[in-house]
Amino acid sequence: DYHFVSREEMQKEIDAGEFIEHAEFSGNMYGTSKGAVQAVQAQNQICVLDIDIQGVKNIKKTELNPIYISVQPPSIEILEKRLRDRKTETEESLQKRLSAARVDLELSKEPGLFDLVIINDDLEKAYSELKEVLLEVSPWARQVRVC
Repeated sequence: DYHFVSREEMQKEIDAGEFIEHAEFSGNMYGTSKGAVQAVQAQNQICVLDIDIQGVKNIKKTELNPIYISVQPPSIEILEKRLRDRKTETEESLQKRLSAARVDLELSKEPGLFDLVIINDDLEKAYSELKEVLLEVSPWARQVRVC
C-alpha cells in the first residue's frame, strides 16, 4: 500500500532514519519505512518490496538479511509492448520508465546483487518460481503481502 506524505515530511523521516530504502523517480520520492516492514513482520507475513537497484543497494547496507529476487521482462522490447498495451503511460513517462529499466537490467548483472533472477515470460511460471523460493525459506510463506 502507498502512503502519501509531503516531500518535506518524507525528507524529514528519511533524515531521521525512518526508511530502510528510498529513491526518487520522475520527480516523486518513494521509499519503504521501517514501520511498514515491522508491521508486516509482526503479523508473521513475508514482506515483498518492489524496489529499484538503488533501493536494493540501500537495503544491503542495513542489518536486514533479505532474499534479493529480481523479476525481469524477457526483453526491453517486450516490456515496452506490455507498457504500451496497458495504455496508462504518456509517451514521456513510458520513455522514462524504459530508460530506468534499461539501467536497472544492466546493473542487475552485478555479481552477488540478486540471489535469484526470475524472467517473467509466463506469469504463472514466474509466480510458481517465486512462491517455491519463499516456501523454502519460510513455513508461513503462504501469506505473502506486498509492502
